[in-house]
Amino acid sequence: MLRDSDRIFKNLYGFHDWRLKAARARGAWDGTKAQIERGHEAIIEEVKASGLRGRGGAGFPTGLKWSFMPKQSDGRPSYLVINADESEPGTCKDRDIMRHDPHLLIEGALLAGFAMRAHGSYIYIRGEFIREREVLQAAIDEAYDAKLIGKNNINGWDFELYLHHGAGAYICGEETALLESLEGKKGMPRLKPPFPANVGLYGAPTTVNNVESIAVVPDILRRGATWFAALGKPNNTGTKLFCLSGHVNTPCNVEEEMGVPLRELIDRHAGGVRGGWDNLLAVIPGGSSVPCIPATQCNDLRMDFDSLRDLKSGLGTAAVIVMDKSTDIIRAIARVSYFYKHESCGQCTPCREGTGWMWRVLERMAKGQAEKDEIDMLLNVSYQVEGHTICALGDAAAWPVQGLIRHFRHVIEDRIDAQAAQPLSPSVPVAAE
Repeated sequence: MLRDSDRIFKNLYGFHDWRLKAARARGAWDGTKAQIERGHEAIIEEVKASGLRGRGGAGFPTGLKWSFMPKQSDGRPSYLVINADESEPGTCKDRDIMRHDPHLLIEGALLAGFAMRAHGSYIYIRGEFIREREVLQAAIDEAYDAKLIGKNNINGWDFELYLHHGAGAYICGEETALLESLEGKKGMPRLKPPFPANVGLYGAPTTVNNVESIAVVPDILRRGATWFAALGKPNNTGTKLFCLSGHVNTPCNVEEEMGVPLRELIDRHAGGVRGGWDNLLAVIPGGSSVPCIPATQCNDLRMDFDSLRDLKSGLGTAAVIVMDKSTDIIRAIARVSYFYKHESCGQCTPCREGTGWMWRVLERMAKGQAEKDEIDMLLNVSYQVEGHTICALGDAAAWPVQGLIRHFRHVIEDRIDAQAAQPLSPSVPVAAE
């Protein structure tokens, strides 16, 4: 269990004031100028040494990502873009950072921007986050008034920070679709290469990072990479915000060490599974886009990137959705499938056509109105969608379907058999129209 002294987000639940004075009392903005005086490369190397991996889902090493930005300007500005478009079902961690501890994010943006030689940064916030935007904008205004950011600020690095409000499209959480939206275009992913570090926002070098990834940076620099790397497991270091929801007694967000056992996470922080641990059916461990894991694999499961990858799932955003034995697992995944069908931008044919097809087949399977050979056909179509689209939304739509068939094929088959055993209702004559 994570010690209180090691917590980064000390106001995660909003028990204290979010404003600048209270944030400083919790340690924010302490020694920021001294960190900047260390130099660009020193900060990047410190973040690399900490082992911090992106907290937005992909888990790419943050320091390595920063190092891709150009060291010498060719006349174009560099930008830091912070992805606050938190739209993954089950995920609600970034909104608590923005509404309860916004100054950690603002300070992190300054330090990350300096490390990458960026004088400008944009925070792209989800369209539905109205109150979060109001708090975050007020905190940005406080930082400007205190000369912590802006031109000729007291920290010695000119830095402009802008808050941009999205319009509620899930696809804009994909980094290049986000950049398109930020430029005033339709939110559709770009082909890569070129990658954003070379041609990003307005054609300039850009790095896109998640809110949590940026908000932990000040504490890593203040307390040292060794401190952060000592938490968690090798290659899965530091603390992580977990979102616990579904069939648990006390749903919550909680900061814990990477690699914490799933059962400890649920029992200690979420009051246990509804009806007891033996009533557990399955868990979606990282937001709706990752494959579910059956209860038989959950007893000794540790919550980190590598452990979940080995089970053919993923940590994703660490949004743990718990399903007990009252869950209709086929209908649950069908509902997830409908979400991705609805949110597909339609640019790529496999995703545009495949997501709707998979949803319609799952709807029939939930009613038992399918043939058993359609199970393998559905699995095959999911493989035709996965990896054949410009962005990862196709993968996100395919993986839940694959997880369902991998672990709960027998439930689908039983549903089909039960429906087939039902006596046919007598036909009713209908007059021709």
